[in-house]
Amino acid sequence: MPDFSLARKKTRSVQLGSVKIGGFAPISVQSMTNTKTEDIEATVTQIHALERVFCDVVRVAVPSMEAIAAINKIVPRISIPLVADIHFDYKLAIGAALAGASGLRINPGNIGSRSKIKEIVACAKDKKIPIRIGINAGSLEKDLLLKHASATAQAMAESALRQLELLTELDFEDIKISLKASDVSRTIDAYRLLSEKTDFPLHVGITEAGSLLPGLVKSSVGIGSLLMDGIGDTIRFSLTGDPIPEVQAGFALLRSLGLRRIGPEIISCPTCGRCDIDLSSIVSEVEKSIQYFREPFHIAIMGCAVNGPGEAKEADIGIAGGKEFGALFRKGEIIRKVPQEKLVEELLNEIKKLQLST
Repeated sequence: MPDFSLARKKTRSVQLGSVKIGGFAPISVQSMTNTKTEDIEATVTQIHALERVFCDVVRVAVPSMEAIAAINKIVPRISIPLVADIHFDYKLAIGAALAGASGLRINPGNIGSRSKIKEIVACAKDKKIPIRIGINAGSLEKDLLLKHASATAQAMAESALRQLELLTELDFEDIKISLKASDVSRTIDAYRLLSEKTDFPLHVGITEAGSLLPGLVKSSVGIGSLLMDGIGDTIRFSLTGDPIPEVQAGFALLRSLGLRRIGPEIISCPTCGRCDIDLSSIVSEVEKSIQYFREPFHIAIMGCAVNGPGEAKEADIGIAGGKEFGALFRKGEIIRKVPQEKLVEELLNEIKKLQLST
């Protein structure tokens, strides 16, 4: 774990089901299902998979009244808060709140007039659930696009502040805000501008970041830069495909910044000509075996016995490969030599002992 502590900006606290967001609560990690919400079994199955990797909050698309009917049946079967993602039709927001959603996400660029938002707010108040003002660069209000010539960071921040003013005028303050673009620099600038002007909690992410590798890079740069500034109360990596890596990446980023510790962390060397084991396969096997462990500890998987234990002194447990034998070590001290073919088995046995003792 890093030996530094990042200062976080103090924000208001919002209760989203069982999860507190803002007010120095742990930074939560979110994801979104990619199933058809109307397919109840597929959606519940995916949410359960997200729960197993410790997702804090899940969002589902609500494009129809059929999706609202599904929410009513999904919510009792899951154990994390469910946020309904609403576009275009304010009646869907009201229906989702009545169906048991823990929170709503609305898009000011397409949700409609003040009178429609007023009805959404009245329902959210009654159900005591928060609303996320979800600004997206691709769907800003037309007058702001004309004023700023394009979806600039300033236009995004202005959109958020306009909507925030409307909701607070309606005596509603159970609010989170997001400002997302697929462009990293613009997103960072927008969040920084908004953070200077409000203390409402911020949901941070880069939208439409792309497939796994480029999406991880873009999201890590964008979200990580803002977290380093103390900005961000809940995060989501928006990646094309399976949502499980979104959660795993979120926790990995928070761990790397010393902001949250959950689950084991693997330290592994990049390999070189001294490596005598199939390090990549070993790391993959160990990662798969520990993905559902919640307790935090460090595991080192090093390619050779020359420098392995010394370079991973802080690891709780680790192995260093060798031609015929490898070393099993703890906190930099070798505890025994192990035949190469038994390295992974012995490491996993020691990991299980650690997990049971924590």
